[in-house]
Order: sequence, then structure tokens, then C-alpha cells
Amino acid sequence: MDTRDAARVDVLTNCIWNYHLLHQELQPADCIIVLGSHDTRVAEYAAKLFLDGWAPLIVTSGGFGRLTKDIWSVSEAETFAAVIRGLGVPSDNILIENDSTNTGENISFSRALLQSKGLMPMRVIAVQKPYMERRAYATFQKIWPEVEVIVTSPPIAFADYPTKFRSKEEIINIVVGDLQRIKVYAKRGYAIPQEIPATVWEAYETLVAMGYTSHLIADAT
Repeated sequence: MDTRDAARVDVLTNCIWNYHLLHQELQPADCIIVLGSHDTRVAEYAAKLFLDGWAPLIVTSGGFGRLTKDIWSVSEAETFAAVIRGLGVPSDNILIENDSTNTGENISFSRALLQSKGLMPMRVIAVQKPYMERRAYATFQKIWPEVEVIVTSPPIAFADYPTKFRSKEEIINIVVGDLQRIKVYAKRGYAIPQEIPATVWEAYETLVAMGYTSHLIADAT
């Protein structure tokens, strides 16, 4: 790929990346729900929110997902909880839900865990990766509409997001795949619909045509 093509890919990906971000304003909440994934920076950010006083309780949620089942020996929730404890959050302020395998289960299983402890939060802060903010919000609204949810993520720009564990090319594929899921999962009843601006969908279609397809749902009907 020459420099001009690479620059175009960056522009297109940033268009989708910025759409995924909701920029919701933080407010004090009853708990922080950390949706599991491969990215421990999400856990680090959740710990910061707790230590800054935004909520008195953290729920880490996640078993083993497609990107973690082959790299971690313990669940995403347990891995995240260890990171959070290491940053100074007391164990007594952490609940662990380690059975869920997708975003919908993250939410429904976390709700069930909280209810089993006699907790009925009115407002929660959901912490997710930047490119999954919008899908997390849409899924919360479908599965747990009674709770007020504020979705946030580590403040990391697309250009700074790749790591030695996740290449830039893989991140682009994932960002593209997550936009597809916003549309597909709404049709399947997993989430509420989200309006997708034409410019964002055009960016998606262009990146798909350029070959960024490895994280697409094959039977997206």
C-alpha cells in the first residue's frame, strides 16, 4: 500500500471511529460495569473512574471471547479485576461476572449478579473500548432499558490505539466489523437501531471493498 492509500485508509477509519464514540458526559453512578475484552486499558480506565469517585462499585464482566480464548488462562473478568486491584481498588468494591461471552450477556449477567446481591442500580457507567461505545449503548438500551447508562472508554485516538498485541490492520478490520454489527444486531433484535450517517456507511463500504473484511459477519442478513 502506498502512502496515499494508507492516508486514505486512515481518514476512512477515523470517520467510523468517531461515529462509534458517543462523548457522553460522566455523572455519579451506582456502579461501573466493565465489559470484557482483550484490551486491559479498559480496566485501567475503569479503575481511574472508581478512584476519581464516579461510583462506589465495579463489576468486571466477561468469560473468554474470540480474541482472548487463546491468549489468557483466566477469564476476561478475572484478568480485568486483577488489573483494577493492582491500581488500588479494594477487592470488596469489585464483583466478578465471568460467564458471559458477548456484549448482551455482559449486560444481562451483570444485572443478574447485581440483583443477586440485592443491588438495583439506577445509573451505571459502562466502560468499553472506544470503537464499541455505540454498540454497547444500543445493547444496553435493548436489554436493560430501565437503567440509565453512560458509556465511556479510554480516551485513546485511533492513531494511538494499535499495540504490539493488536496491529493497526487488525484494529481497522475490527472497527469495520463493529459498524456492520450495529446494523445487523439491530435487525436481529440484539440492540436498538442506530442512525448511521451516509458518510460513515460510505467509509465502511470503501474499506470493505479495499479488503478489510476479516471481522465481518459472514451471514449478515
